[in-house]
Parts: sequence; C-alpha cells; structure tokens
Amino acid sequence: MAQLLNDDIIKQIQEVFGGLKNPVHLMFFGSKHDCPYCDDTRQLVEEVVATSDLLSVTVYDMESDGDLAAKYHVDKAPGLVIAAKEGEQITDFGVRLSGIPSGHEFTSLIQDIILVSNRDSGLNPQTRAFLKGLDKPILLQVFVTPT
Repeated sequence: MAQLLNDDIIKQIQEVFGGLKNPVHLMFFGSKHDCPYCDDTRQLVEEVVATSDLLSVTVYDMESDGDLAAKYHVDKAPGLVIAAKEGEQITDFGVRLSGIPSGHEFTSLIQDIILVSNRDSGLNPQTRAFLKGLDKPILLQVFVTPT
C-alpha cells in the first residue's frame, strides 16, 4: 500500500510532536462491512503513530469488539478514541473522532493528540469551574463537512 503522508508532512508532524509530554494511545475501531474509509483511516493513524515513540495504537473491529466499542461510546466506523496512557493504564478523556481525519480534520487529529499528551484542555478557569458544576453527562458533538 502506498504511503499516505509524504516526507514533508511526516517531518512537520515530528517537529510538532517533539513537544509531546506524555504517552498517548489511539484506539482505532474499524469494520469489515460497509466501511469504505476504514483501511485508509487505519493506515493514516498508523503512519501518524510511527512519528513518535510516545504514541501507540490498537486496532479493533466494531463487530467482534462490540463490547469495547460500546464501553468507549464508539458507534461509527471508522472511529478513534484518543486516550492518555501511563504504563498499561488507559485514561479516557472522551476525545473521539468519527470518519477519516483528512483535509482540515487532519489538523484536529494532530491537535487532539497534543492536548491529550499535555493532559490539559487549555480551557480557562471560568470554563473549568462551570464544567465542574455540571451534574449530569453532556454529549457534545462537532460535525465537519468537506464543503
């Protein structure tokens, strides 16, 4: 399979990832059925992970690993969970991507990895205080279209 990321992009990613502070683990959820972007997304994620020793990835199947997908609230393939990793411990910060992170969404993937590595959302103190006051879960979804 041909490489998706050219050498210039890989070099840029490596430069940006030079500032990563802590390990990040990506959980890729694909499907063997009716998922035209699963193979490309998996390859893209594997190429990104190869740019830093602080990154790792595990590949799962939505059907055979359905319980794990449900545990991490992944209901679309391809789907990504971007989590913190300390030894064998995976800490879920709730960061998810659905679909192939190409085009402008590629930047979102890279920025999400950086945020999880830094273990800091970058939110201001007022926003953090407001969020601490929430008493029930909230589902926040951002949809991006390639138009």
